[in-house]
Amino acid sequence: MNLPDNIFSRITSAGEKILRRHAICTDANVREALGAINSLSGSAMTLFAITREGKLAGTITDGDIRRALIAGADLDDKVEKVMHRNFLSVAPGEDQCVAIAEGRERRLTLLPVVDDGKILDIIDLREVKTRLPIDAVLMAGGRGERLRPLTLSTPKPLLKVGGKPIIDYNVEELEACGVKNIYVTVNYLADLIISHFEKREGLAEVVCVREPRRLGTIGSLALIDNLRNDDILLMNSDLLTAIDFEAMYLHHRRSGADITMAAVPYTVSVPFAIMHLEGERVKGLEEKPTYNYFANAGVYLLKRHLLDLIPKGEYLDAPDFIASIIEKGGDVGCFPVRGTWIDIGSPDDYRHANEMMSHPLLRR
Repeated sequence: MNLPDNIFSRITSAGEKILRRHAICTDANVREALGAINSLSGSAMTLFAITREGKLAGTITDGDIRRALIAGADLDDKVEKVMHRNFLSVAPGEDQCVAIAEGRERRLTLLPVVDDGKILDIIDLREVKTRLPIDAVLMAGGRGERLRPLTLSTPKPLLKVGGKPIIDYNVEELEACGVKNIYVTVNYLADLIISHFEKREGLAEVVCVREPRRLGTIGSLALIDNLRNDDILLMNSDLLTAIDFEAMYLHHRRSGADITMAAVPYTVSVPFAIMHLEGERVKGLEEKPTYNYFANAGVYLLKRHLLDLIPKGEYLDAPDFIASIIEKGGDVGCFPVRGTWIDIGSPDDYRHANEMMSHPLLRR
């Protein structure tokens, strides 16, 4: 049963391409649905059952049909009898990241974007990593003094690791996560970074924001006045990390925190016996103890309303800003980083990062 062409005219070109293969009319019978699913071999084995008025009524898989046949359905029955009515969809303006994560938990392949019952787009979960509803700000204004002479003529974010500028790893990962708006704050050798992104082509719009002087980790945020989302990712641009941005965002959203800080485990081993004292009396000895901590990873998710608390034109670093939020009673959360995290701040770190990136299996 063919569907009217106007059903396909309202959706995105990518969504139309998928829907033309996966749509079936609710007037069709189970036998026709089986034939349609069989023709999808090698693709997502899901059909969208659509009424002649163009509304999505349900989804159909071979599992739905098998269960219906066992329950007594007939091949000549309409697909309405076998379709799954409690399907997952996402509405325009809804948080697609949350829906995509739920879709993966359900082992879905295709996620429809639906408005008033009509499909506007279809997200292929095999190709889309996630779609984070955030703006991202990468801090790239530092002088990289510990890496001199490498940074005398090249800003640290443009130093190459594995043949690619450090900052590009972070920009590309954010693009893969569906981030459309990326801002890069620049100061030292700013023109080189600006030129780099003027020549670069990618999925996201990358805008360089020049600091009139060094403003610190948080101070430069006050220079950006066209942020579009309620949550902002702020991170050092010279990190080499396998942080899961989607997991961090979902954690931040579910916790309701004002700020979520990424944290890396840090271990301190003392090579001596530590004395436990009361005054001048030794009450015990601890032989070569090891202490485990979480350290600031230089990646933050914060609510946009906090930007109103940043004084314009003044130097402000993240630790001082976060301490002030805690003092005001704000909620600051922590998200542990699993896998690679290298803060490329010294020649040894830089050599380690290049060595690691030369062995792809060691990257995570």
